[in-house]
Amino acid sequence: MDMIEWAKKEIEIACKREKENAPDDEWDYGVACYESALKAFECLCEDGHSGMSIGITKAILNRLIDGLPLTPIIDTDDSWGEPSRRSRVFGEKSEHDSYQNKRMSSLFKHVFDDGRVEYVNVDQFVCHNINNPKVHFTSGLVNRVMREYFPITMPYTPMSTPIKVTLHECLTDPKNGDYDTVGILYCTYTEDGDFKVKEISRYFGEVDGNLVEINKDEYEKRVKMAEERVKQNESH
Repeated sequence: MDMIEWAKKEIEIACKREKENAPDDEWDYGVACYESALKAFECLCEDGHSGMSIGITKAILNRLIDGLPLTPIIDTDDSWGEPSRRSRVFGEKSEHDSYQNKRMSSLFKHVFDDGRVEYVNVDQFVCHNINNPKVHFTSGLVNRVMREYFPITMPYTPMSTPIKVTLHECLTDPKNGDYDTVGILYCTYTEDGDFKVKEISRYFGEVDGNLVEINKDEYEKRVKMAEERVKQNESH
């Protein structure tokens, strides 16, 4: 059986299972996705791809699907949209003009009034709490801190997946909301095919309504306070 016939049989089996397991009015969505995938696979096979070439083509297609540029982004005047005036970036007080990149919608250039230029990819980092690793979110605090370790320079080739940042958040005082202490522990990412882990060990605590950087001793003190608070609540 050649590859196309094999793929058709696999799609047929998958579509049958989709129809059997999904409600009568919902199976068509999954089936349509399987059929679309088959069309793409048939095109690749008809173009004569196999072995190394299909792997390269797959990598190119994955970047296009993920909205990632295929070649490095260069800072030229015609690569940015019209500026919009912003009053602040998290942790910054000076005003700046913000430009969105035409080739990558998540990439922005901030030009501050003092002449400083900063590039920001809003999808560069994704966070999870060490106690709840399945829930991912973004954080202005984390983005600001992590850009110190992974600044964007031109020309820019974004990683194929976001840098994953592991946090520990806790609450010492209920009046402060969901949390008032944050430990940015470490991050993981893939670079040139190698999986890497980088220790960060930066700590922040709420003081007078603002998260400010604190030392490790203060952070550990706050963690103990939060643990004691939880124990007291559970005992009542």
